[in-house]
Amino acid sequence: MVSKTDALHQKLTESEIGTIRKPWRGRIRIALVYPNRYHIGMSNLGFQTIYQFLNSFDHVVCERAFLPDNNSGAHHQLKTIESDKPLTDTDIVAFSISFENDYPHILSILESAGIAYRSSQRSEHDPLVIAGGVTCFLNPEPIAAFIDCFLIGEAESILPRFLDVYESQPDKKTLLKAVAQNVTGAYVPSFYKTDYNSDGTLSAFDPLDSVPQKIERVFSKDISQFSTHSAIITPHTTFESAFLVEVGRGCPHGCRFCAAGFIYRPPRFRPISVLDAAMKRGIVQTDTIGLVGAAVSDLPGIRQLCRQFQNTDVRIAFSSLRADRLAPELLAVLKQSKVKTATIAPEAGTQRLRDVIKKGIEEEDVLKAVSALVENGIPNLKLYFMIGLPTETEADVDGIIALGKHIKHRFLKSSRTRNQIGTITISLNCFVPKPFTPFQWIAMEDVTGLKKKQKKIKAELRKIANVRVHADIPRWAYIQALFSRGDRRVADILTMAHAYNGNWAQTLKTIPMNPDFYVHRQRHFGELLPWDFIDHGIQKSFLWKEYQRAQTV
Repeated sequence: MVSKTDALHQKLTESEIGTIRKPWRGRIRIALVYPNRYHIGMSNLGFQTIYQFLNSFDHVVCERAFLPDNNSGAHHQLKTIESDKPLTDTDIVAFSISFENDYPHILSILESAGIAYRSSQRSEHDPLVIAGGVTCFLNPEPIAAFIDCFLIGEAESILPRFLDVYESQPDKKTLLKAVAQNVTGAYVPSFYKTDYNSDGTLSAFDPLDSVPQKIERVFSKDISQFSTHSAIITPHTTFESAFLVEVGRGCPHGCRFCAAGFIYRPPRFRPISVLDAAMKRGIVQTDTIGLVGAAVSDLPGIRQLCRQFQNTDVRIAFSSLRADRLAPELLAVLKQSKVKTATIAPEAGTQRLRDVIKKGIEEEDVLKAVSALVENGIPNLKLYFMIGLPTETEADVDGIIALGKHIKHRFLKSSRTRNQIGTITISLNCFVPKPFTPFQWIAMEDVTGLKKKQKKIKAELRKIANVRVHADIPRWAYIQALFSRGDRRVADILTMAHAYNGNWAQTLKTIPMNPDFYVHRQRHFGELLPWDFIDHGIQKSFLWKEYQRAQTV
């Protein structure tokens, strides 16, 4: 009898282009796990990149696994997509983690796989549990109890050395020490001890063995030597069979709220020749190409790249568009691709607050972008704003409302010339302070205040025809901040939340510690932060100066 999970795996793999299948015998067996559902994981280019990169080694077989479907049953053993093997049959379980709110899913996956949550409770015969991804670059401490080894760095530069060391060691304990000592970017939490002051702040973070005091983030200096693109194309993703191509890493603008703009420094872009070759490889398989990066419209040569695909049947979409970087060639490609919705991110409603966060655009840039997009046949717009930003006042909240109305006026004026009026969707997101940004020291705004601001903006903008307002849930933003800024003690909170089946209201009432300590507390410059042991090549004093500059705007 075929189980529901077996049938689901068969359906997914039959719809995929590019699935890699290898025999397991004689190879390092790795289960690459995305701690969320299949369609979310397969929409993540980083996840696909690691899958493809690991399988490029002849002595490695890498298969995928995802958060079990609700219909699978709580006690169903988690298996890989490609060959339906239990995770306990693998040598390594590798988590690729992009979002802090996926942390609770790690426990669900380990439970479903039949693997003990905590590293200290696993035996020599259990798979090695490792983790990487952008959240691990920022602050791995809240999940340090559950992971044997973190790889803090970009896969292309760290995995070859890790695999070399892995093959040379006879047992797990010896392996972990060898990895910690010989693989730059490897962080093995069990070799480090934390101490705390009487007020709960971190007093020390010290090695217990001859391992590095600081973990140096590894990055690829020259990304032109390789291409990062989709390994598998499937209709079961957010991008619906698009072939994704990464144009670069990092961002030159340095917005003070954005961690990616700091931990991926220096920004690196691929040459047009490399991107052109990758895109041509993609159009053999599909007619839709997605250009991905933190600053796609800043790509040197973006106009040339767009011109090369004008007057073709290729549809091109962009992951991000800056309001002040909409070149005519880029707009022409959007029009040709019959894009229905374009996204721009003013982030704040007033110029003062955009200057505080160092966004680098003005209101007129936003309004010109609205007109240009609509006039080029894109009927719908999505606008990202944040609430709860540092120094935000009631006037700044009112500024979101005012800017929303100005955008609607410009949108309507441009739409009338085309006899077509689309929809404006305004997305309100709660600001969460992130490690390794100038705002890492500040207290996050309380849930009550965030809800009040959302309510006010919704009440005003929902009166306007063709304007929709979507807002995230402040309580979930609170949980994200807890994971983003927490230390090792947060592992106990995660364990309790899992025991309560994800009931966070009950968890937060029951835990012996006050989570506000991590979320709503202002830090000072001299405080030892849980993530200070990671070296991103950024001086803490530089971030502090940026924070001080923001306060004087």
